[in-house]
Amino acid sequence: MTASGKIVSGVRTFAADVTEGFLEITHNSFALIGLAVAFVVIALTARPDLRQAGEEQLMNWLQARQVEMLGMPIEPEASERATAVNPKDLPKEQAAVAFWLSKKYRVAPEPLSALVAEAYEIGTRAKIDPTLILAIMAIESSFNPFAESAVGAQGLMQVMTRVHTDKYQNFGGHFAAFDPVSNLRVGVKVLQECIARAGSLEGGLRFYVGAGNMADDGGYAAKVMAEHFRLRQVAGGRAVPFNPPPSLSTQAPVQSIPAAAPRTPTPAAVSDKVALLTPGL
Repeated sequence: MTASGKIVSGVRTFAADVTEGFLEITHNSFALIGLAVAFVVIALTARPDLRQAGEEQLMNWLQARQVEMLGMPIEPEASERATAVNPKDLPKEQAAVAFWLSKKYRVAPEPLSALVAEAYEIGTRAKIDPTLILAIMAIESSFNPFAESAVGAQGLMQVMTRVHTDKYQNFGGHFAAFDPVSNLRVGVKVLQECIARAGSLEGGLRFYVGAGNMADDGGYAAKVMAEHFRLRQVAGGRAVPFNPPPSLSTQAPVQSIPAAAPRTPTPAAVSDKVALLTPGL
């Protein structure tokens, strides 16, 4: 065999050896990968906690990457925290009330729809007309869930949080005063106690506004009953014109009122007497 033939033969032998070795290594590598995958699957099947931890870490990594790309936090559950429902999903009567209040008080219909639905549900349980509950919210706060009066009445129904702290315990504490649904439920409970104490609706409204022992409630009961009447008409399918909404109770000009009511009380604006009912009713 010539020298060139030996060289060609050697190159072919080398190439064949390399190819065989590569195939063997690749075969063994795929086998190792297969064994590793099988081991991981078995481990995750036997240990659900490991699988959950792995899924959480992967999800956190993906969310972190998405936050970096968008430049803002990602909260897929944020919409679940919102107090809002589609008004078209409400019964006809409730939808009519929600749309009317939305237009009059210039509040989005979706959150108002949630409040209307809640008022109807809790009003049925408490045996209080739901449109009365909504009328109180309208007069008290104009549906501002963060409203606060000069004397500390807070939220949609302007409940005196420091007086009724015990009622908020079932909702996680006094900060729940600014949760619309929690404030509504506590406010209805206070209203229920006021009506029971007074023995009449009008008297209960006077107690609710803190004017039960006063000669004048500043026209509060009349305002609530007038709005209640309009809402009953709306609920009944009648076309009711919009009147200018009342001033927010937290912004109405008022006379100064002492912390404790004097022996001979003087008339004061409604906003400074909201839900002053003591808890020991």
